[in-house]
Amino acid sequence: MRDVPAGLVPVLALLNTRDAEAGTDALDSAEGVTAFTREHGLPRLAPGDVPSLLRLREALRAARLRPDGDPADLNALLAQAPLTVRLTASGTPRLVPAPGLAPFAELTARLAAGIAAAQAEGTWERLKVCPAENCAWAFYDQSPAGRRRWCSMRVCGARAKMRSYRARRRGTGGTGAPARPA
Repeated sequence: MRDVPAGLVPVLALLNTRDAEAGTDALDSAEGVTAFTREHGLPRLAPGDVPSLLRLREALRAARLRPDGDPADLNALLAQAPLTVRLTASGTPRLVPAPGLAPFAELTARLAAGIAAAQAEGTWERLKVCPAENCAWAFYDQSPAGRRRWCSMRVCGARAKMRSYRARRRGTGGTGAPARPA
């Protein structure tokens, strides 16, 4: 099993601050935002930054839910967070937030650096969002082939398969073939 790459941990955590099934949002209060940023070593945000943080979260969700879609909103947010290249002690180049950024821009730049590192490592595609309408939970696909679709096969996957089965039995969907006579 693969562990979630360090740079994707705060991205995954940000995506999962909203629980669609439970109807909760960990970022719906100043305390929740502070707890999230503190837990992930991110800069403390001003109250005026929260709408941008929520927009960033949903733009990231859309980009992972529909990887072939238009990421214009995400690109606009990432463009406000410049990165620079720094060499580590071993001489390995690494992207880091440009100096002197405002807190939200620094947070966004840190997430962008993690995304860029994951893309370079070939792990960005493994960060996925469950396509179930009442779920949208983000997960890191640790399957060997990287083809996992559902956050949980026992819950969302099973529900989808049951809906498809019932639609086929009614003759209204699934494969498009009419239901077999009983």
